[in-house]
Amino acid sequence: MKNLSFILHRLILSFAFLILGVTQVFSQEKIRIKLQDAEQKNPIIGATYRYGNEKGISDVEGDIYLKYDETTILYLNHLSYGSWFLTPGEVLAASQTGIISRKETMMGLQPVSIISIKMTEEKDKKIILSDQERLHHDAGAILMLNPAVSGIRKSGSFAFDPVMRGFKYDQLNVVINGIQTANAACPNRMDPPTSQVALNRIKQVEILKGPHALRYGIGLGGTINYIPESPVFTTEPGTYGRFSSLYESNGNIWRNEGRIGFQGSNYEFGVLGSYSSGQDYQDGNGNLIPANFKRGTVGLYGDIQVTDRDLVQLSVNRNFARDVEFPSLAMDLRTDDTWMTSLYHTRAIHGQNLVSWTNSIYFTKVDHLMDNLLRELNPRMVNASTPATTHNWGIRTEGTWQFDQAKLYAGMDYRSESADGNRTREMLMGPMAGKIFVDPVWQDSQINKTGFFANYTFPIGASTFTASGRLEINQAQSNDPAEEFLLLNEDVINTQVNPGISVGIQRNLGQNFSTGIWAASVQRSGSLLERYINFLPVGLDPWELVGDPQIKPETNHQLDWVLGFEKEGIFAELTVFGSYITDYISSIKTDLTPRLPSSPGVRRYVNFDKAVKTGVEFSFHQKVGSRFSHSLDLAYTYAQDLERDAPLPEVAPLDVRYRWMGQFVDGKLHSSLSLRLVSQQNRVSEAFGEGITPGFTLVDWDASYPLGDKFLIKGGVQNLLDKAYYEHLSRPIGTDKMPMYAPGRNFFLMLSFKFP
Repeated sequence: MKNLSFILHRLILSFAFLILGVTQVFSQEKIRIKLQDAEQKNPIIGATYRYGNEKGISDVEGDIYLKYDETTILYLNHLSYGSWFLTPGEVLAASQTGIISRKETMMGLQPVSIISIKMTEEKDKKIILSDQERLHHDAGAILMLNPAVSGIRKSGSFAFDPVMRGFKYDQLNVVINGIQTANAACPNRMDPPTSQVALNRIKQVEILKGPHALRYGIGLGGTINYIPESPVFTTEPGTYGRFSSLYESNGNIWRNEGRIGFQGSNYEFGVLGSYSSGQDYQDGNGNLIPANFKRGTVGLYGDIQVTDRDLVQLSVNRNFARDVEFPSLAMDLRTDDTWMTSLYHTRAIHGQNLVSWTNSIYFTKVDHLMDNLLRELNPRMVNASTPATTHNWGIRTEGTWQFDQAKLYAGMDYRSESADGNRTREMLMGPMAGKIFVDPVWQDSQINKTGFFANYTFPIGASTFTASGRLEINQAQSNDPAEEFLLLNEDVINTQVNPGISVGIQRNLGQNFSTGIWAASVQRSGSLLERYINFLPVGLDPWELVGDPQIKPETNHQLDWVLGFEKEGIFAELTVFGSYITDYISSIKTDLTPRLPSSPGVRRYVNFDKAVKTGVEFSFHQKVGSRFSHSLDLAYTYAQDLERDAPLPEVAPLDVRYRWMGQFVDGKLHSSLSLRLVSQQNRVSEAFGEGITPGFTLVDWDASYPLGDKFLIKGGVQNLLDKAYYEHLSRPIGTDKMPMYAPGRNFFLMLSFKFP
C-alpha cells in the first residue's frame, strides 16, 4: 500500500479546486425580504430569483430586494431548497413580514426523481411517505412507485432489490440518513439493504440518479437515501402516537405499524414497532404463487438538545423475518435477525464561515439462515442449509461552511463490512447417502473503505455551479480462504484507490424554463460477492459463481442533461443520460467443475472492456382547476455490452405511469385512478439465459377519507382488471423457468389513528 503521506498529498491536490469561491454584487430595490430556513432559521444564501424583469441572488444575510408589482409572480431557486414560486398576494404578505421561509430539500445539484404519493404544494423531488407507505414491510417496494426504479424479485412478497438505469446491487449506494447501511448476509440477497430499513420514522426517500452524490459514498449508478424525521421540541411536555393497520385480500396479508413518543422543550424519544404476515397469493390466472412471510421491527429513538448548539440523536432497531418463501431460489429464508444502531452529534456554530459540524457512528449486524427444509421435494436428495452473518460499522464526520454566496460540505468517512458463513449439505440418497459436506461461502471476507469528500456550490452570474469530489481507499481481504479458492486466487488481499469527481451547472432560461448539465467520472471496487463468493449459484442462471479478489475497479463516465418547465399549476421535466463504463464487472463461463451436480457449470467474475447505458426519463404534473390534478411519468434505459455486442442483462423495459387525482367533499375525500403501461422487453441477454418478457397494462384505484381529526380510512383495489402478468426482473421458478407471476386483483383497506 502507498504510504499515507503520498495519499494525503494526492488528496489535497484532488480537492484544492473545491475551496475556490466567487462573489456576486447586485443592486438594492425598494422592498427587502429575507429568505430563511424554515427549521434552523438560518439565512438562505445564494438563492436565485426572478421577479418580472428583475433578477438577482440573495446576499450573505439571505436578503433580496424587489420593486413590488401587484401582478408579478416571484420565482426562486436554490440548490439545497429546490424551485418554488410566490403569487402576487404571497409576495405582498412576505413584504409585510419581511421573511420567506423554505424547508431544505438536501438534494445538492444533481438529477433527482420527482414522485407525488400524496398532493403537496412543493415539488420536493423525493418520495414523501404517507401512512400507507410506512406500513409496507419492505422499504425496497416503495421505490417501485417511480418508473426509473425497478426491482429484482426472487420472492413474491419480500426482498425487492432495486435496479436503477440498469445499475444494481453494489453499483447502487443505499444509506439511511447519509451513512448507515447493511450488507446482505444471504449470497442470493434474500435480505438486500433496502429490506432492513424500518419505515416507521422515515419521512422521505431521496433517489439521487447518477454517480453525483459523492457526499454519501460511491454510488456508481445512483444513491438511495432514506431520511428520518427531524426532532420536534415543544414548549410543554406532551405525548403523541400513531397506529395503522392494513389488510390485503389477495394473500391474506395483514400489516400493522405504530409508534408512541414523548417530547418536551429539549427532548423527544419514543418506541416503534411493526408486524406483517402473508400467505400464498393468486395471480391473474387463478394460480397460487408461494409467498408466505412473517416480518417485524421493534425499535427506540431519542433526540436531546443538550445545549442550544448541540443535538444528540440515537436510534436502535431490531428487525426479524421468519419462514419467507423464495420460489425462484433453491432455499427459503428461515430466520433473519438484524440489529441496526446509530448515534449522531450535530453542533451549530455561529459567527463564522463554519456553520455546523456533524459526527456520526453506526453498527449493523445481520444473522441469516436459509435452507430447503420447507420444500416438498420428491425425491429429497439432499438437506441443505446456509447460516451466514454480516457486520457493518462506520463513522462519518462532516463540516458545513458558508462563504458569502457559496456553500461547502467537506469531511471523511470510514466503513467496514464483513461476511462469513458456510453451506452444509446432508446427502440423503445415492452412493454418498449419509455424508455431510461443508462448503465455505463467504470465507470470512472483509472490505474496509476510507473516504474523503467535498461538495462546493456557488453562483456564476445567472448560473449555479457545483463540484463534488471523493477519494476512497478500498482494502479487501479474506481471513479464512478455502483451499479450492486459493488454487484460483493465490493473493486474497488487495488495496485499491478510487477517485470520483462530478461537476454540474444549472441556470434559468427565460420565465419558465431551466436547464442543467452534469458530468461525472466515478470508480468502484468489486463487492464482497464479486471478490470472495466461493462456488455458489447466485446469479441470473443456475451456474455457480466464483469471485476474484484482484478484479479491477469499474469506472462510470456519465453525462446527465435536464430540461425543466414550471409555471403556476404545471411542472414538467425531461432527463437524458448517457453512461460509458470501462472495466465493467460481469462474469463469464469457465471450464471449472461445479460443486453441485445440478449446476451446469461455473462462472467467474471478470472485467469486460466497456459497456454503455443511455436512457430518458420524463415527468409531468398539472393541477386542473381546484379539485383535480394529473401526472405522467416514464422511464426507459438502453444498455449494451460493447465487448460481446449484446444487451446487458436485467434491464427493465419502457415503463409509463399516468395518474388522475381528485378531491371532493370539501377536500376531505381524496381519490385517484392510476394506469401503468409496460412494454415488451425483447432486449435480453441470451448468455445469461434471459427470456423475452411480454408487456402489460394495469389499472389501480384508491380513495381515502378522514374520520374526525384522529382517524383516516383508505381503501382501493390493485390490478383492477385482474391481469396475469410478470415483471421482467422477476426471477423464474424452477429448472423449467416458469415465470413468477405478480398478484392478480387485490382489494385493500387501511385504518390509521393518530394522537394528539
